[in-house]
Amino acid sequence: MDTQSLETLVERHDREHGVQEVRIRVPFGELAGKWWGPRNVRPILCLHGWLDNSGTFDPLIPLLPPDVSFLALDLPGHGYSSRIPDGMSYQPINVFYLLNFVMHEYGWRKISLLSHSMGSVLHYAYAAIFPTRVDLLIGLDALKSPIFRPARLVSMMAELTPELLRADLRNQEKSEPPSYSYAETVDRLYEGAVNSITREACPFLLQRNLRKSAKFPDRYYFARDSRLKYGTGFLWSQEVNKRLAQNLTMPFLFVKATESPYWERKQYYDEVIEILERNNARFELRYVEGTHHVHLSHPERVAPVVADFLNRYWQRDEEMASKL
Repeated sequence: MDTQSLETLVERHDREHGVQEVRIRVPFGELAGKWWGPRNVRPILCLHGWLDNSGTFDPLIPLLPPDVSFLALDLPGHGYSSRIPDGMSYQPINVFYLLNFVMHEYGWRKISLLSHSMGSVLHYAYAAIFPTRVDLLIGLDALKSPIFRPARLVSMMAELTPELLRADLRNQEKSEPPSYSYAETVDRLYEGAVNSITREACPFLLQRNLRKSAKFPDRYYFARDSRLKYGTGFLWSQEVNKRLAQNLTMPFLFVKATESPYWERKQYYDEVIEILERNNARFELRYVEGTHHVHLSHPERVAPVVADFLNRYWQRDEEMASKL
């Protein structure tokens, strides 16, 4: 397929499913997102993975119950959302502010969350710290903040900090990043994800991740903020993760891909799963065949599990009208 047909694949997909682009004003600019489903129903908020964007949910959401609404956001520095100001770094705790800001902006008293990878790690912490605000939780493939060995953590901070400074200075120069043909951007995404994403699924992420080069016709550059590569997750202990798990008593579905790693010693994952299964009668652990991005590359494997969970626990909320 040529570049134009690949680009319009996503646009046509959105049009066929009645997707509406959303912009939410925030102090540093705006949050961008995609609203799926009825506008008068409080949506399930969807958070994507690291260096991805809201397009990660494009293949999955159409396979879910049509009476459920979804609002998939681009997190700051990703997709069409604004970057944070120069001279700053991305911190995971900022998601607490963002989710509370969105709730206030739309007038929601409760929030429902469906997230993948980094987004799932972020909503694990948010839901545990604000459990009375979260009525439903669906995590895809990443459960909680991973635990690093102390020596690894120290070396990681020493390596990342100078790189963050260099990335920040590059941003301030306002120069255009390296550009590629569209086929090359597909190759870079496919190879960078280490076969986690099929080539056919790449356009759903690239649509919001690329900008057309101002220097070279028919070339594109990756527009996400390069500072994102040098941030860290929550650096708290396993004891904190376990304490957070005790607060997660709302309906909670966690879907783990069979061919995806755990990013830490599996013991830490098992300890948290044990707490969730012991303390929460509405916690469900399901395994699906596939890689880390199985929801994107093979949504038909994930959709039945998520749809079944929603049919049992999702409740229509029309009390607060959306601002669309």
